[in-house]
Amino acid sequence: MLRKRFKQTPAITLVIAAGVGIAPATSWALIAQAPPAPSSDIKVETVASGLAEPWGLQFLPDGRMLVTERPGTIRIVTMDGNKSQPIGGVPKVHAQGQGGLLDIRLAPDFDNSGTLFFSFAEPRGGGKSATSVGRAKLVLDGDEAALKDVEIIYRQQPAVRSGRHFGSRIVIDDTGALFVTTGDRGNQSAKAQDAGVSIGKILRITTDGVAAPGNPNLPGWAPEVWSIGHRNIQGAVLSPQTGELWTVEHGAQGGDELNKPQKGRNYGWPTISYGRHYSGGKIGIGTHKAGMEQPVYYWDPSIATSGLEIYTGDLIPEWKGSILVGGLAGAQLSRLVMENGKVAQEEELLSDQGDRIRDIRQGPDGAVYVLTDDNDGKILRLSPR
Repeated sequence: MLRKRFKQTPAITLVIAAGVGIAPATSWALIAQAPPAPSSDIKVETVASGLAEPWGLQFLPDGRMLVTERPGTIRIVTMDGNKSQPIGGVPKVHAQGQGGLLDIRLAPDFDNSGTLFFSFAEPRGGGKSATSVGRAKLVLDGDEAALKDVEIIYRQQPAVRSGRHFGSRIVIDDTGALFVTTGDRGNQSAKAQDAGVSIGKILRITTDGVAAPGNPNLPGWAPEVWSIGHRNIQGAVLSPQTGELWTVEHGAQGGDELNKPQKGRNYGWPTISYGRHYSGGKIGIGTHKAGMEQPVYYWDPSIATSGLEIYTGDLIPEWKGSILVGGLAGAQLSRLVMENGKVAQEEELLSDQGDRIRDIRQGPDGAVYVLTDDNDGKILRLSPR
């Protein structure tokens, strides 16, 4: 099958691409795979291995890395590959299906407070589970570390019996509020259109877990809801230039999306999608509906988008401003070259490695650090050759 990428264009014309006609009324044009970016000469080094399904990566101020492992552990990893014993104090997680311990993020005042936030699939009893957000203090004592004063500040509602689509990334904006992404839980996809619940949403909460000031507060919307109609967002980052939120979310069979979610907007799932059911059947009513947003870019076939980063470093100057997207099923790192907020070119990296890419972080040295999702998960370091 021809792998296609699709991007937003300003064209208001009838466009035929890959044999598909687009009605003249649309301001969207399907374009076969975005032009390839010039190939990068990148060195790939393994910093650490032997991690159990690592999910989230966060650099500490001293250059060491906090890594969450989906079964429910957090480790500290040094640049020379040494891994700590599991950190104490992590609450019990629902480590079934896609659930478990997920993202981790340092508070802006971490240097003084030691505060961090983490997201996880929480067991809720009766076989039910849902995404929750915890707050804790990381206490470091030499090689020993533990979470103290652990508090669950937010619980997704309702909890359901499903092992799928928990989200979940945490991003802290310049007001100190937390953007938290949630999934539609697989068997509850219709609830992504119900703005009164936190399934299939982007949430914006304070560090105490209540709705943040400046949220949409539209009729029928839960006060913590920022945007609706999301399937399963596993990548989120703020633009260093504008402070705007960018996300990537899983489609079904095709239809992975890059979005720039705006306050109070509806992103369509499961009413509209560029993907198909795994049976091959149509999803919803098609690809467009008035009042529902279109993606900035999408992938068909799916690469199973995961981690997301915007590169700002000087170590790889030709990458500056690029959006880096991990692919799980696609086993790749996708570099999107941006021009005026649109995808102009795309480069596929690491596809020769065969690793599922779960998370991406720019390191303090300007290199790019990548988590691979496996029972023998790795931290890879990307730098110029």
